[in-house]
Amino acid sequence: MGASMELHAVNRPGSAGNKNCVDEVGKTPHVVESELPSADQRDAQALARLGKKPVLKRRFSFIAMLGFTCTVLVTWEVIPIIYVTGLTNGGTAGFAYSYLFALVGSLSIFTVLGEMASLAPTSGGQYHWTYMLAPASCRKFFSYIMGWLVICGWQALVASSAYLSANLILTLVTMNNSGYSPTQWQGTLLYWALMALAILVNLYSSTILPKLEFFILALHILGFFAFLIPMVYMSPQKATSTEVWTQFNNGGDWPTMALSVFVGLIGSVFANNGTDCAVHMAEETRNANYVIPWCVVATSVLNGILGLGTLLSMLYVTPNIEAVLDSPTGKLGFPFMQVVLDSVGSYAGATVMISIVIAMFVFAVIAFLATASRIVFAFGRDKGLPFWQTMATVHPKTAIPNYAIFLITGVACFVGIINIGSATAFNIILSIGISSLYSSYTITELLLLWRRIRGDIRKPSEMSNYTWQANELVWGPFHIPGVLGIALNAFAVCYGIIVIIFCFFPTTVNPDAAHMNWACLITAAVIFFAIAYYLIYAKKVYQGPVVEIAPHQVS
Repeated sequence: MGASMELHAVNRPGSAGNKNCVDEVGKTPHVVESELPSADQRDAQALARLGKKPVLKRRFSFIAMLGFTCTVLVTWEVIPIIYVTGLTNGGTAGFAYSYLFALVGSLSIFTVLGEMASLAPTSGGQYHWTYMLAPASCRKFFSYIMGWLVICGWQALVASSAYLSANLILTLVTMNNSGYSPTQWQGTLLYWALMALAILVNLYSSTILPKLEFFILALHILGFFAFLIPMVYMSPQKATSTEVWTQFNNGGDWPTMALSVFVGLIGSVFANNGTDCAVHMAEETRNANYVIPWCVVATSVLNGILGLGTLLSMLYVTPNIEAVLDSPTGKLGFPFMQVVLDSVGSYAGATVMISIVIAMFVFAVIAFLATASRIVFAFGRDKGLPFWQTMATVHPKTAIPNYAIFLITGVACFVGIINIGSATAFNIILSIGISSLYSSYTITELLLLWRRIRGDIRKPSEMSNYTWQANELVWGPFHIPGVLGIALNAFAVCYGIIVIIFCFFPTTVNPDAAHMNWACLITAAVIFFAIAYYLIYAKKVYQGPVVEIAPHQVS
Protein backbone atom coordinates (compact mmCIF):
# COMPACT_ATOMS: atom_id res chain seq x y z
CA MET A 1 0.00 0.00 0.00
CA GLY A 2 3.05 2.21 -0.07
CA ALA A 3 2.97 3.06 3.65
CA SER A 4 3.10 1.30 6.96
CA MET A 5 1.48 1.64 10.33
CA GLU A 6 2.58 -0.03 13.53
CA LEU A 7 -0.12 -0.97 16.04
CA HIS A 8 0.72 -1.88 19.62
CA ALA A 9 -1.69 -3.57 22.00
CA VAL A 10 -1.75 -4.94 25.51
CA ASN A 11 -1.59 -8.72 25.59
CA ARG A 12 -4.50 -10.71 26.99
CA PRO A 13 -3.37 -12.47 30.17
CA GLY A 14 -2.82 -16.17 29.72
CA SER A 15 -3.39 -16.10 25.96
CA ALA A 16 -0.19 -16.77 24.10
CA GLY A 17 -2.10 -17.57 20.93
CA ASN A 18 -3.51 -14.09 20.62
CA LYS A 19 -0.81 -11.51 21.15
CA ASN A 20 -2.81 -8.52 19.96
CA CYS A 21 -5.78 -8.46 22.33
CA VAL A 22 -6.70 -5.62 24.68
CA ASP A 23 -9.16 -6.24 27.46
CA GLU A 24 -7.47 -5.01 30.60
CA VAL A 25 -9.07 -1.78 31.73
CA GLY A 26 -6.72 0.80 33.13
CA LYS A 27 -3.52 -0.11 31.30
CA THR A 28 -1.77 2.79 29.64
CA PRO A 29 -2.10 2.48 25.88
CA HIS A 30 0.83 2.93 23.54
CA VAL A 31 0.05 5.96 21.43
CA VAL A 32 1.10 5.16 17.92
CA GLU A 33 2.59 7.45 15.35
CA SER A 34 1.35 6.74 11.85
CA GLU A 35 2.87 7.42 8.46
CA LEU A 36 -0.33 6.51 6.64
CA PRO A 37 -2.11 8.93 4.34
CA SER A 38 -5.29 10.41 5.75
CA ALA A 39 -7.62 8.03 3.89
CA ASP A 40 -5.83 4.93 5.17
CA GLN A 41 -5.62 6.47 8.60
CA ARG A 42 -9.38 6.98 8.67
CA ASP A 43 -9.94 3.37 7.68
CA ALA A 44 -7.57 2.16 10.40
CA GLN A 45 -9.30 4.37 12.96
CA ALA A 46 -12.77 3.16 11.94
CA LEU A 47 -11.60 -0.44 12.31
CA ALA A 48 -9.91 0.29 15.62
CA ARG A 49 -13.21 1.62 16.96
CA LEU A 50 -14.46 -1.95 16.50
CA GLY A 51 -11.42 -3.32 18.31
CA LYS A 52 -9.79 -4.70 15.17
CA LYS A 53 -6.34 -4.38 13.64
CA PRO A 54 -6.04 -4.02 9.86
CA VAL A 55 -4.63 -7.30 8.49
CA LEU A 56 -6.35 -7.44 5.08
CA LYS A 57 -5.21 -5.16 2.26
CA ARG A 58 -7.65 -2.50 1.10
CA ARG A 59 -7.73 -3.11 -2.65
CA PHE A 60 -11.30 -2.16 -3.56
CA SER A 61 -12.44 1.30 -4.62
CA PHE A 62 -16.10 2.31 -5.02
CA ILE A 63 -16.32 1.20 -8.66
CA ALA A 64 -14.48 -2.06 -7.99
CA MET A 65 -16.78 -2.85 -5.07
CA LEU A 66 -19.83 -1.89 -7.14
CA GLY A 67 -18.70 -4.41 -9.74
CA PHE A 68 -18.19 -7.00 -7.01
CA THR A 69 -21.67 -6.54 -5.54
CA CYS A 70 -23.31 -6.53 -8.97
CA THR A 71 -21.47 -9.78 -9.68
CA VAL A 72 -22.93 -11.36 -6.58
CA LEU A 73 -26.49 -10.16 -7.18
CA VAL A 74 -26.57 -10.88 -10.96
CA THR A 75 -30.24 -9.86 -10.74
CA TRP A 76 -31.10 -9.56 -14.41
CA GLU A 77 -29.21 -12.80 -15.08
CA VAL A 78 -31.16 -14.60 -12.33
CA ILE A 79 -34.58 -13.49 -13.61
CA PRO A 80 -34.57 -16.03 -16.47
CA ILE A 81 -33.56 -18.76 -14.00
CA ILE A 82 -36.51 -18.12 -11.65
CA TYR A 83 -38.92 -17.75 -14.56
CA VAL A 84 -40.81 -20.96 -13.76
CA THR A 85 -41.16 -20.14 -10.05
CA GLY A 86 -42.82 -16.78 -10.66
CA LEU A 87 -45.12 -18.03 -13.41
CA THR A 88 -46.23 -21.12 -11.47
CA ASN A 89 -47.31 -19.12 -8.44
CA GLY A 90 -48.56 -15.76 -9.59
CA GLY A 91 -48.62 -15.91 -13.37
CA THR A 92 -47.41 -13.00 -15.48
CA ALA A 93 -49.26 -10.36 -13.46
CA GLY A 94 -48.41 -11.85 -10.09
CA PHE A 95 -44.76 -12.18 -11.11
CA ALA A 96 -44.57 -8.53 -12.18
CA TYR A 97 -46.29 -7.11 -9.09
CA SER A 98 -44.41 -9.35 -6.65
CA TYR A 99 -41.10 -8.34 -8.23
CA LEU A 100 -41.93 -4.66 -7.72
CA PHE A 101 -42.74 -5.41 -4.07
CA ALA A 102 -39.50 -7.37 -3.69
CA LEU A 103 -37.55 -4.52 -5.28
CA VAL A 104 -38.90 -1.96 -2.80
CA GLY A 105 -38.53 -4.37 0.13
CA SER A 106 -34.97 -5.35 -0.77
CA LEU A 107 -33.98 -1.71 -1.16
CA SER A 108 -35.32 -0.97 2.33
CA ILE A 109 -33.54 -4.02 3.80
CA PHE A 110 -30.19 -3.13 2.29
CA THR A 111 -30.46 0.60 2.96
CA VAL A 112 -30.82 -0.13 6.67
CA LEU A 113 -28.02 -2.68 6.31
CA GLY A 114 -25.95 0.13 4.83
CA GLU A 115 -26.55 2.21 7.95
CA MET A 116 -25.14 -0.61 10.08
CA ALA A 117 -22.20 -1.05 7.69
CA SER A 118 -21.42 2.65 8.06
CA LEU A 119 -21.73 2.38 11.83
CA ALA A 120 -19.48 -0.70 12.01
CA PRO A 121 -17.63 -1.54 8.75
CA THR A 122 -16.33 -5.01 9.61
CA SER A 123 -16.12 -8.31 7.74
CA GLY A 124 -18.06 -9.90 10.60
CA GLY A 125 -21.18 -8.03 9.56
CA GLN A 126 -24.35 -9.37 11.11
CA TYR A 127 -22.85 -11.31 14.03
CA HIS A 128 -20.67 -8.37 15.04
CA TRP A 129 -23.62 -5.97 14.80
CA THR A 130 -25.77 -8.35 16.86
CA TYR A 131 -23.17 -8.25 19.62
CA MET A 132 -23.15 -4.45 19.54
CA LEU A 133 -26.95 -4.02 19.42
CA ALA A 134 -28.33 -6.85 21.56
CA PRO A 135 -28.89 -6.54 25.32
CA ALA A 136 -25.73 -7.24 27.30
CA SER A 137 -27.33 -10.25 29.01
CA CYS A 138 -27.71 -12.23 25.78
CA ARG A 139 -25.56 -10.56 23.16
CA LYS A 140 -22.79 -13.17 23.25
CA PHE A 141 -25.22 -16.05 22.68
CA PHE A 142 -27.22 -14.37 19.89
CA SER A 143 -24.06 -13.14 18.22
CA TYR A 144 -22.73 -16.68 18.11
CA ILE A 145 -25.90 -18.14 16.58
CA MET A 146 -25.93 -15.31 14.07
CA GLY A 147 -22.40 -16.12 12.98
CA TRP A 148 -23.34 -19.70 12.15
CA LEU A 149 -26.47 -18.65 10.28
CA VAL A 150 -24.56 -16.24 8.06
CA ILE A 151 -21.74 -18.68 7.35
CA CYS A 152 -24.12 -21.52 6.46
CA GLY A 153 -26.23 -19.19 4.31
CA TRP A 154 -23.25 -18.03 2.29
CA GLN A 155 -21.89 -21.58 2.09
CA ALA A 156 -25.20 -22.60 0.51
CA LEU A 157 -25.00 -19.69 -1.94
CA VAL A 158 -21.48 -20.71 -3.00
CA ALA A 159 -22.65 -24.25 -3.73
CA SER A 160 -25.91 -23.20 -5.39
CA SER A 161 -24.21 -20.69 -7.72
CA ALA A 162 -21.72 -23.33 -8.90
CA TYR A 163 -24.55 -25.86 -9.25
CA LEU A 164 -26.66 -23.46 -11.34
CA SER A 165 -23.68 -22.56 -13.52
CA ALA A 166 -22.91 -26.22 -14.21
CA ASN A 167 -26.51 -27.02 -15.10
CA LEU A 168 -26.79 -23.96 -17.32
CA ILE A 169 -23.78 -25.13 -19.32
CA LEU A 170 -25.17 -28.66 -19.69
CA THR A 171 -28.59 -27.36 -20.72
CA LEU A 172 -27.01 -25.08 -23.32
CA VAL A 173 -25.23 -28.13 -24.75
CA THR A 174 -28.57 -29.95 -24.83
CA MET A 175 -30.19 -27.06 -26.70
CA ASN A 176 -27.53 -27.29 -29.41
CA ASN A 177 -27.45 -31.09 -29.49
CA SER A 178 -30.86 -32.73 -29.20
CA GLY A 179 -29.29 -36.17 -28.92
CA TYR A 180 -27.40 -35.30 -25.74
CA SER A 181 -28.87 -36.12 -22.33
CA PRO A 182 -26.92 -34.74 -19.33
CA THR A 183 -26.34 -36.91 -16.27
CA GLN A 184 -25.91 -35.96 -12.61
CA TRP A 185 -22.30 -37.12 -12.45
CA GLN A 186 -21.43 -34.89 -15.40
CA GLY A 187 -23.06 -31.99 -13.61
CA THR A 188 -21.05 -32.74 -10.47
CA LEU A 189 -17.75 -32.89 -12.37
CA LEU A 190 -18.49 -29.55 -13.99
CA TYR A 191 -19.53 -28.21 -10.57
CA TRP A 192 -16.14 -29.24 -9.16
CA ALA A 193 -14.35 -27.64 -12.12
CA LEU A 194 -16.08 -24.34 -11.44
CA MET A 195 -15.13 -24.53 -7.76
CA ALA A 196 -11.53 -25.21 -8.80
CA LEU A 197 -11.59 -22.10 -10.99
CA ALA A 198 -13.03 -20.06 -8.14
CA ILE A 199 -10.39 -21.12 -5.64
CA LEU A 200 -7.54 -20.51 -8.10
CA VAL A 201 -8.73 -16.96 -8.79
CA ASN A 202 -9.24 -16.25 -5.09
CA LEU A 203 -5.84 -17.60 -4.07
CA TYR A 204 -3.57 -16.50 -6.90
CA SER A 205 -5.31 -13.54 -8.53
CA SER A 206 -6.35 -11.62 -5.45
CA THR A 207 -4.34 -8.56 -6.45
CA ILE A 208 -6.07 -8.29 -9.83
CA LEU A 209 -9.56 -9.19 -8.59
CA PRO A 210 -10.55 -5.52 -8.03
CA LYS A 211 -9.35 -4.69 -11.56
CA LEU A 212 -11.28 -7.69 -12.90
CA GLU A 213 -14.42 -6.28 -11.32
CA PHE A 214 -14.28 -3.28 -13.69
CA PHE A 215 -14.53 -5.66 -16.63
CA ILE A 216 -17.29 -7.67 -14.95
CA LEU A 217 -19.31 -4.53 -14.21
CA ALA A 218 -19.04 -3.51 -17.87
CA LEU A 219 -20.10 -7.00 -18.98
CA HIS A 220 -22.98 -6.93 -16.52
CA ILE A 221 -24.39 -3.67 -17.91
CA LEU A 222 -23.55 -4.11 -21.60
CA GLY A 223 -24.60 -7.75 -21.46
CA PHE A 224 -28.04 -6.64 -20.31
CA PHE A 225 -28.55 -4.73 -23.56
CA ALA A 226 -26.93 -7.46 -25.66
CA PHE A 227 -29.37 -9.97 -24.16
CA LEU A 228 -32.57 -7.91 -24.22
CA ILE A 229 -32.42 -5.91 -27.44
CA PRO A 230 -32.18 -8.87 -29.87
CA MET A 231 -34.74 -10.87 -27.89
CA VAL A 232 -37.33 -8.09 -27.83
CA TYR A 233 -36.68 -6.70 -31.32
CA MET A 234 -36.55 -10.04 -33.15
CA SER A 235 -39.32 -11.84 -31.27
CA PRO A 236 -42.00 -12.89 -33.83
CA GLN A 237 -44.80 -12.84 -31.26
CA LYS A 238 -45.47 -10.69 -28.25
CA ALA A 239 -48.03 -10.82 -25.48
CA THR A 240 -50.37 -7.90 -24.97
CA SER A 241 -50.24 -5.59 -21.96
CA THR A 242 -53.59 -7.00 -20.85
CA GLU A 243 -52.14 -10.52 -20.80
CA VAL A 244 -49.00 -9.44 -18.94
CA TRP A 245 -50.59 -7.24 -16.28
CA THR A 246 -53.90 -8.97 -15.62
CA GLN A 247 -53.33 -12.73 -15.92
CA PHE A 248 -52.70 -14.50 -12.62
CA ASN A 249 -51.96 -18.18 -12.06
CA ASN A 250 -52.33 -20.41 -8.99
CA GLY A 251 -50.26 -23.37 -10.14
CA GLY A 252 -49.64 -24.50 -6.58
CA ASP A 253 -53.37 -24.95 -5.82
CA TRP A 254 -53.22 -22.61 -2.83
CA PRO A 255 -56.50 -21.55 -1.15
CA THR A 256 -56.27 -18.01 -2.52
CA MET A 257 -54.55 -16.28 -5.41
CA ALA A 258 -52.92 -13.80 -3.02
CA LEU A 259 -51.26 -16.63 -1.12
CA SER A 260 -49.99 -18.09 -4.38
CA VAL A 261 -48.45 -14.74 -5.35
CA PHE A 262 -46.64 -14.51 -2.00
CA VAL A 263 -45.28 -18.03 -2.46
CA GLY A 264 -43.97 -16.98 -5.88
CA LEU A 265 -42.44 -13.86 -4.29
CA ILE A 266 -39.44 -15.87 -3.11
CA GLY A 267 -38.08 -16.13 -6.65
CA SER A 268 -37.91 -12.33 -6.85
CA VAL A 269 -36.34 -12.21 -3.37
CA PHE A 270 -33.64 -14.63 -4.54
CA ALA A 271 -32.92 -12.38 -7.53
CA ASN A 272 -32.32 -9.39 -5.23
CA ASN A 273 -30.49 -11.21 -2.43
CA GLY A 274 -26.85 -11.06 -1.34
CA THR A 275 -25.96 -7.35 -1.30
CA ASP A 276 -24.41 -7.85 2.13
CA CYS A 277 -21.40 -9.29 0.26
CA ALA A 278 -20.04 -5.74 0.29
CA VAL A 279 -20.26 -5.70 4.08
CA HIS A 280 -18.08 -8.78 4.40
CA MET A 281 -15.45 -7.21 2.12
CA ALA A 282 -15.42 -3.99 4.17
CA GLU A 283 -11.93 -4.54 5.57
CA GLU A 284 -10.58 -4.69 2.01
CA THR A 285 -12.37 -1.55 0.82
CA ARG A 286 -10.97 1.96 0.98
CA ASN A 287 -13.07 4.50 2.87
CA ALA A 288 -15.33 1.62 3.87
CA ASN A 289 -17.83 3.46 6.08
CA TYR A 290 -18.76 5.62 3.09
CA VAL A 291 -18.19 3.25 0.16
CA ILE A 292 -19.88 0.12 1.51
CA PRO A 293 -23.31 1.64 2.27
CA TRP A 294 -23.42 3.56 -0.99
CA CYS A 295 -22.38 0.44 -2.92
CA VAL A 296 -25.13 -1.52 -1.20
CA VAL A 297 -27.77 1.05 -2.14
CA ALA A 298 -26.43 1.67 -5.66
CA THR A 299 -26.29 -2.06 -6.38
CA SER A 300 -29.84 -2.60 -5.14
CA VAL A 301 -31.14 0.21 -7.36
CA LEU A 302 -29.08 -0.64 -10.46
CA ASN A 303 -29.66 -4.38 -10.34
CA GLY A 304 -33.30 -3.95 -9.39
CA ILE A 305 -33.97 -1.78 -12.46
CA LEU A 306 -32.07 -4.11 -14.79
CA GLY A 307 -33.94 -7.06 -13.32
CA LEU A 308 -37.27 -5.36 -13.88
CA GLY A 309 -36.37 -4.68 -17.51
CA THR A 310 -35.45 -8.33 -18.06
CA LEU A 311 -38.59 -9.60 -16.37
CA LEU A 312 -40.98 -7.41 -18.37
CA SER A 313 -39.18 -8.18 -21.61
CA MET A 314 -39.42 -11.92 -21.06
CA LEU A 315 -43.08 -11.71 -20.09
CA TYR A 316 -43.89 -9.81 -23.28
CA VAL A 317 -41.97 -12.16 -25.62
CA THR A 318 -43.49 -15.37 -24.18
CA PRO A 319 -47.08 -15.57 -25.41
CA ASN A 320 -47.19 -19.39 -25.16
CA ILE A 321 -45.82 -20.31 -21.75
CA GLU A 322 -46.97 -23.96 -21.88
CA ALA A 323 -45.00 -24.64 -25.08
CA VAL A 324 -41.86 -23.14 -23.53
CA LEU A 325 -42.19 -25.26 -20.39
CA ASP A 326 -42.56 -28.42 -22.50
CA SER A 327 -39.43 -27.69 -24.56
CA PRO A 328 -36.21 -29.74 -24.01
CA THR A 329 -34.59 -26.91 -22.05
CA GLY A 330 -37.85 -26.30 -20.16
CA LYS A 331 -37.90 -29.89 -18.94
CA LEU A 332 -34.37 -29.41 -17.63
CA GLY A 333 -35.52 -26.39 -15.61
CA PHE A 334 -34.37 -23.55 -17.88
CA PRO A 335 -37.24 -22.64 -20.23
CA PHE A 336 -35.77 -19.19 -20.83
CA MET A 337 -33.31 -20.75 -23.28
CA GLN A 338 -36.21 -21.76 -25.49
CA VAL A 339 -37.63 -18.25 -25.17
CA VAL A 340 -34.35 -16.77 -26.41
CA LEU A 341 -34.10 -19.32 -29.23
CA ASP A 342 -37.67 -18.69 -30.36
CA SER A 343 -37.10 -14.94 -30.26
CA VAL A 344 -33.90 -14.71 -32.31
CA GLY A 345 -34.49 -17.80 -34.45
CA SER A 346 -30.81 -18.70 -34.51
CA TYR A 347 -28.95 -21.31 -32.48
CA ALA A 348 -25.68 -19.37 -32.79
CA GLY A 349 -27.27 -16.08 -31.72
CA ALA A 350 -29.14 -17.71 -28.83
CA THR A 351 -25.96 -19.46 -27.70
CA VAL A 352 -24.03 -16.19 -27.55
CA MET A 353 -26.80 -14.46 -25.60
CA ILE A 354 -27.16 -17.33 -23.12
CA SER A 355 -23.37 -17.52 -22.75
CA ILE A 356 -23.42 -13.97 -21.33
CA VAL A 357 -25.72 -15.17 -18.55
CA ILE A 358 -23.53 -18.21 -17.90
CA ALA A 359 -20.35 -16.11 -17.82
CA MET A 360 -21.86 -13.82 -15.18
CA PHE A 361 -22.83 -16.83 -13.07
CA VAL A 362 -19.27 -18.18 -13.27
CA PHE A 363 -17.93 -14.80 -12.11
CA ALA A 364 -20.52 -14.89 -9.33
CA VAL A 365 -19.09 -18.19 -8.03
CA ILE A 366 -15.73 -16.44 -7.60
CA ALA A 367 -17.30 -13.52 -5.74
CA PHE A 368 -19.45 -15.80 -3.57
CA LEU A 369 -16.36 -17.73 -2.49
CA ALA A 370 -14.49 -14.52 -1.65
CA THR A 371 -17.41 -13.27 0.45
CA ALA A 372 -17.99 -16.52 2.32
CA SER A 373 -14.29 -16.89 3.14
CA ARG A 374 -14.16 -13.42 4.72
CA ILE A 375 -17.02 -14.31 7.06
CA VAL A 376 -15.21 -17.50 8.08
CA PHE A 377 -12.03 -15.47 8.63
CA ALA A 378 -13.84 -12.90 10.77
CA PHE A 379 -15.69 -15.48 12.87
CA GLY A 380 -12.50 -17.47 13.31
CA ARG A 381 -10.67 -14.33 14.38
CA ASP A 382 -13.28 -13.95 17.12
CA LYS A 383 -12.91 -17.63 18.16
CA GLY A 384 -16.37 -18.61 16.94
CA LEU A 385 -15.29 -21.68 14.93
CA PRO A 386 -13.47 -24.92 15.62
CA PHE A 387 -9.78 -24.51 14.72
CA TRP A 388 -10.29 -20.77 14.91
CA GLN A 389 -6.54 -20.06 14.98
CA THR A 390 -6.20 -21.61 11.52
CA MET A 391 -9.32 -19.97 10.09
CA ALA A 392 -8.10 -16.52 11.22
CA THR A 393 -4.72 -16.91 9.50
CA VAL A 394 -3.95 -14.75 6.48
CA HIS A 395 -1.18 -15.28 3.96
CA PRO A 396 1.77 -13.01 4.84
CA LYS A 397 2.31 -11.86 1.24
CA THR A 398 -1.17 -11.67 -0.23
CA ALA A 399 -3.09 -10.88 3.00
CA ILE A 400 -5.74 -13.40 1.88
CA PRO A 401 -7.41 -15.84 4.35
CA ASN A 402 -6.27 -18.96 2.48
CA TYR A 403 -7.51 -21.50 5.02
CA ALA A 404 -10.95 -19.95 5.10
CA ILE A 405 -11.08 -20.22 1.30
CA PHE A 406 -9.98 -23.88 1.52
CA LEU A 407 -12.71 -24.62 4.06
CA ILE A 408 -15.57 -23.09 2.03
CA THR A 409 -14.35 -24.79 -1.16
CA GLY A 410 -13.87 -28.13 0.56
CA VAL A 411 -17.37 -28.12 2.05
CA ALA A 412 -18.88 -27.11 -1.29
CA CYS A 413 -17.05 -29.91 -3.11
CA PHE A 414 -18.05 -32.45 -0.48
CA VAL A 415 -21.69 -31.43 -0.74
CA GLY A 416 -21.40 -31.83 -4.50
CA ILE A 417 -20.83 -35.56 -4.04
CA ILE A 418 -24.41 -35.84 -2.79
CA ASN A 419 -25.70 -34.60 -6.15
CA ILE A 420 -24.32 -37.72 -7.85
CA GLY A 421 -26.67 -39.91 -5.83
CA SER A 422 -29.62 -37.59 -5.27
CA ALA A 423 -30.32 -34.14 -6.68
CA THR A 424 -33.20 -33.88 -4.19
CA ALA A 425 -30.88 -34.35 -1.20
CA PHE A 426 -28.45 -31.82 -2.68
CA ASN A 427 -31.19 -29.21 -3.08
CA ILE A 428 -32.37 -29.86 0.48
CA ILE A 429 -28.97 -28.77 1.77
CA LEU A 430 -28.91 -25.68 -0.45
CA SER A 431 -32.37 -24.57 0.67
CA ILE A 432 -30.94 -22.65 3.64
CA GLY A 433 -29.58 -19.84 1.45
CA ILE A 434 -32.45 -17.36 1.67
CA SER A 435 -33.89 -18.34 5.07
CA SER A 436 -30.64 -17.99 7.00
CA LEU A 437 -29.53 -14.73 5.41
CA TYR A 438 -32.92 -13.05 5.70
CA SER A 439 -33.10 -14.21 9.31
CA SER A 440 -29.76 -12.47 9.90
CA TYR A 441 -30.92 -9.28 8.14
CA THR A 442 -34.24 -9.13 9.98
CA ILE A 443 -32.90 -9.88 13.46
CA THR A 444 -30.09 -7.33 13.26
CA GLU A 445 -32.41 -4.68 11.84
CA LEU A 446 -34.98 -5.41 14.55
CA LEU A 447 -32.26 -4.83 17.15
CA LEU A 448 -31.24 -1.62 15.36
CA LEU A 449 -34.87 -0.44 15.38
CA TRP A 450 -35.05 -1.10 19.13
CA ARG A 451 -31.84 0.85 19.72
CA ARG A 452 -32.78 3.81 17.54
CA ILE A 453 -36.23 4.15 19.15
CA ARG A 454 -34.55 4.16 22.57
CA GLY A 455 -32.04 6.76 21.38
CA ASP A 456 -29.07 4.57 22.32
CA ILE A 457 -27.02 5.38 19.22
CA ARG A 458 -25.05 8.60 19.46
CA LYS A 459 -24.25 11.15 16.79
CA PRO A 460 -20.56 11.59 15.88
CA SER A 461 -20.71 15.19 17.14
CA GLU A 462 -21.45 13.89 20.63
CA MET A 463 -18.11 12.05 20.70
CA SER A 464 -15.80 15.02 20.15
CA ASN A 465 -14.67 15.21 23.78
CA TYR A 466 -15.14 11.55 24.58
CA THR A 467 -12.58 8.74 24.72
CA TRP A 468 -13.83 6.03 22.41
CA GLN A 469 -14.19 2.49 23.63
CA ALA A 470 -14.37 -0.51 21.30
CA ASN A 471 -17.78 -1.15 19.71
CA GLU A 472 -19.41 2.11 20.72
CA LEU A 473 -22.84 2.71 19.16
CA VAL A 474 -22.21 5.82 17.07
CA TRP A 475 -23.86 6.57 13.73
CA GLY A 476 -21.60 6.49 10.72
CA PRO A 477 -21.59 9.00 7.86
CA PHE A 478 -24.39 7.10 6.08
CA HIS A 479 -27.47 7.54 8.23
CA ILE A 480 -31.17 8.27 7.72
CA PRO A 481 -32.16 10.31 10.78
CA GLY A 482 -35.42 10.93 12.60
CA VAL A 483 -38.85 9.54 11.89
CA LEU A 484 -37.98 8.67 8.29
CA GLY A 485 -35.18 6.39 9.46
CA ILE A 486 -37.45 4.70 11.99
CA ALA A 487 -40.21 4.22 9.40
CA LEU A 488 -37.79 2.74 6.85
CA ASN A 489 -36.28 0.48 9.50
CA ALA A 490 -39.74 -0.73 10.59
CA PHE A 491 -40.81 -1.43 7.00
CA ALA A 492 -37.59 -3.37 6.39
CA VAL A 493 -38.25 -5.54 9.44
CA CYS A 494 -41.85 -6.21 8.34
CA TYR A 495 -40.70 -7.12 4.84
CA GLY A 496 -38.02 -9.41 6.26
CA ILE A 497 -40.60 -11.23 8.38
CA ILE A 498 -42.80 -11.77 5.30
CA VAL A 499 -39.85 -13.23 3.38
CA ILE A 500 -38.86 -15.52 6.24
CA ILE A 501 -42.40 -16.88 6.51
CA PHE A 502 -42.86 -17.60 2.80
CA CYS A 503 -39.35 -18.89 2.14
CA PHE A 504 -40.43 -21.99 4.09
CA PHE A 505 -43.44 -22.66 1.83
CA PRO A 506 -43.28 -25.37 -0.87
CA THR A 507 -44.35 -24.46 -4.40
CA THR A 508 -47.47 -26.65 -4.21
CA VAL A 509 -49.97 -27.56 -1.51
CA ASN A 510 -49.19 -31.30 -1.50
CA PRO A 511 -45.54 -31.66 -2.56
CA ASP A 512 -43.61 -34.90 -2.82
CA ALA A 513 -40.11 -35.27 -1.35
CA ALA A 514 -38.47 -33.92 -4.51
CA HIS A 515 -40.53 -30.71 -4.46
CA MET A 516 -40.76 -30.20 -0.70
CA ASN A 517 -39.19 -27.04 0.73
CA TRP A 518 -36.74 -28.27 3.35
CA ALA A 519 -35.46 -24.82 4.33
CA CYS A 520 -37.25 -24.91 7.68
CA LEU A 521 -35.67 -28.24 8.62
CA ILE A 522 -32.16 -27.26 7.52
CA THR A 523 -32.33 -23.84 9.19
CA ALA A 524 -33.54 -25.43 12.43
CA ALA A 525 -30.74 -28.02 12.20
CA VAL A 526 -28.11 -25.29 11.86
CA ILE A 527 -29.53 -23.38 14.83
CA PHE A 528 -29.73 -26.56 16.91
CA PHE A 529 -26.13 -27.47 16.07
CA ALA A 530 -24.91 -23.95 16.88
CA ILE A 531 -26.73 -23.94 20.23
CA ALA A 532 -25.43 -27.41 21.13
CA TYR A 533 -21.85 -26.56 20.19
CA TYR A 534 -22.09 -23.27 22.07
CA LEU A 535 -23.33 -24.93 25.27
CA ILE A 536 -20.83 -27.79 25.10
CA TYR A 537 -17.70 -25.87 24.15
CA ALA A 538 -17.92 -22.48 22.46
CA LYS A 539 -19.26 -20.50 25.43
CA LYS A 540 -15.93 -21.13 27.16
CA VAL A 541 -14.02 -19.65 24.23
CA TYR A 542 -16.30 -17.25 22.38
CA GLN A 543 -16.68 -13.94 24.21
CA GLY A 544 -18.00 -11.92 21.31
CA PRO A 545 -15.79 -9.92 18.92
CA VAL A 546 -12.25 -9.98 20.28
CA VAL A 547 -10.83 -6.55 21.09
CA GLU A 548 -7.38 -6.58 19.51
CA ILE A 549 -6.70 -2.88 19.88
CA ALA A 550 -8.35 0.07 21.61
CA PRO A 551 -9.59 2.99 19.47
CA HIS A 552 -7.28 5.50 21.17
CA GLN A 553 -4.24 3.40 20.24
CA VAL A 554 -4.38 4.73 16.69
CA SER A 555 -3.36 8.36 16.74
